[in-house]
Amino acid sequence: MKGPLFYSKILLFGEYGIIKDSKGLSIPYNFYNGALKTDENPSKEAIKSNESLGRFVSYLKNIEAKLVIFDIVTLASDVEAGMYFDSSIPQGYGVGSSGALVAAIYDKYAYDKITVLENLTREKLLKLKAIFSEMESFFHGKSSGLDPLNSYLSIPILINSQDNIEATGIPAQQADGKGAVFLLDSGIIGETAPMVHIFMENMKQEGFRSMLKNQFIKHTDACVDDFLKGDVKSLFKNTKQLSKVVLNHFKPMIPPQFHELWKTGIETNEYYLKLCGSGGGGYILGFTEDIDTARQALKDYKLEVVYNF
Repeated sequence: MKGPLFYSKILLFGEYGIIKDSKGLSIPYNFYNGALKTDENPSKEAIKSNESLGRFVSYLKNIEAKLVIFDIVTLASDVEAGMYFDSSIPQGYGVGSSGALVAAIYDKYAYDKITVLENLTREKLLKLKAIFSEMESFFHGKSSGLDPLNSYLSIPILINSQDNIEATGIPAQQADGKGAVFLLDSGIIGETAPMVHIFMENMKQEGFRSMLKNQFIKHTDACVDDFLKGDVKSLFKNTKQLSKVVLNHFKPMIPPQFHELWKTGIETNEYYLKLCGSGGGGYILGFTEDIDTARQALKDYKLEVVYNF
């Protein structure tokens, strides 16, 4: 038995900022996906995933009924029968592994679910986001609900503020474009919860809060606008500023061995790096005006192109 596929996502802009009402832009990334599955002879990973699902079922029993009601009986018996989440999405890489799982569970077991086929009003999107936020909190301690939303709908989502989100279109890719957004594999697994904890501690300082508002959010919002308008020149100018702000103020979220590489990109303008998700490892997101130059400069690392300009 295998259920429908749910894809990974990439938050192009908005990591950390969306907690404080910056804009954000999240796009599906079809390179990775996952589905609920049952096997005759499950692997070690499948057994581990099944055990985790068992704990998730206990958690879902306690979600408020006015938010969402699940067919817990069927879900519990499927988990009992060995159901697991079969996924190619790397965990701890900032591309939404738990988001795809949450989307798959909601899709299969929620009563009165909101589907992608209906007219997705802002109210419906916010309701889905609230449900997913509650569900995904099981994995991260605190979740915006955006990863599962993106995975569930499989369309780009524009976050204008916490209570203003909409499905959006993004400019068509230029197949032969030299400019690119890419993923750089740090080779380290990142943990979301500790990174979010560091951020929340920093938020207690007045200086950090004012930097977030006047620099980080300002450049993040500009990047989202530039990307949607297709203004590549302005986008790279703002991405460079954003990359600088992150290097100066989000150092704990960047693995130490990448500090120098990050700085080199800003100095040479060959590429600009930014966090992909909460940081601490996993993927690092890169922007370049010339992918060949970036590949050469980063030849010791594994790059995956996500989008061409």
